[in-house]
Amino acid sequence: MPRVVVVTDSTASLPADLAEARGIRVVPLQVVIGAKVLDEGPDGATPDVVAQALRDFVPVSTSRPAPAVFAELYRTLEAEGAEEVVSVHLSGEMSGTFESAQLATLEVGLPVHVVDSGQVGIATGYAALTAADVLDAGGSGEEAARAALARGESASSLFYVDTLEYLRRGGRMGAAAALFGSALSVKPLLEISEGRVVPRERVRTASRALARLAELAVEAAGEQPVDVCVAHLANAERAAELATTLAERLAPGLDGREVMCGELGAVLGAHVGPGMVAVCVAPRP
Repeated sequence: MPRVVVVTDSTASLPADLAEARGIRVVPLQVVIGAKVLDEGPDGATPDVVAQALRDFVPVSTSRPAPAVFAELYRTLEAEGAEEVVSVHLSGEMSGTFESAQLATLEVGLPVHVVDSGQVGIATGYAALTAADVLDAGGSGEEAARAALARGESASSLFYVDTLEYLRRGGRMGAAAALFGSALSVKPLLEISEGRVVPRERVRTASRALARLAELAVEAAGEQPVDVCVAHLANAERAAELATTLAERLAPGLDGREVMCGELGAVLGAHVGPGMVAVCVAPRP
C-alpha cells in the first residue's frame, strides 16, 4: 500500500485496468432507471442501458455517493496502511459528489485532500492521473492535490448534443440557457466553464458541429503537449471520425500518444442523451 492513495469517482471515465495499474480507487455514482438503482459500471449502469432507457422515455436520474461510502473507503485505506488520501472529483457545481467526499473527511482520522476538478468526464480522470504522477515522483499529498486542481483548470471540455432537453431536465442547464439550442435545425456546442455547462456557439448541422469541435480543440491545444480524448453516447462513427481528425492535426503535441476514444459513462450520459460527442484537451503538466 503506498503512503498516499488517489481516489476518484466513476465519472472520471478511467478504464478499469488503467485505474488499477496506477493504484487509483474509484467510487461509483448511481443511476436510477425507473425503480432500479444501479452503480455506474460494467455490472450495473452502462452507457447502452442508459441510452436505451432515454430513447424509451423511461425516467432516468443520477445520485451521488453518500458521505458514508467515502468514509468507509477512507477508513479501509487507512487500515491497509495509507497515511494520506488525495480525492479528486467532478465539478461541485454539477454534483454533490465533491461535497460528500468533504463531509466524509470529518468522520475519519487520516488527512484527506479533496479536490474539485471543476470538470467532468476524462478531464477529471486526467486530474487524478496527474495526482498519481506527482506521488510516483515523490511528491506530497498536498503537492499532488495542487497539481490535480491545476490540471483540471487547464483542461478544455467541449461537446455537441442533439438536444439540450436532457441537460435541462437534470438541472444541469437552466431553462433560459436551454433556449440557446431550441431553434429548428440548430445544433448547440457547449463547454465547461467555471465548473458549469455553458453555451459556446450554435451551428446548423451535425457535420458542421463535428468540424467546429475539431477547430476548437486545435485552438485549445495550441502548440503545447496535450492529452486528448473523444467521448460519445451512441454516436461511435462520428466520434471515431473526430478522433482520427484530431490525431492528425494535433500530432506534434501528442508526441506519439493516441487520441483516446470511447463511450461516455452512464452517469454523464444520462444528462446529455444519445448522439452526444465530446472532446477534452488537457495540457500536460
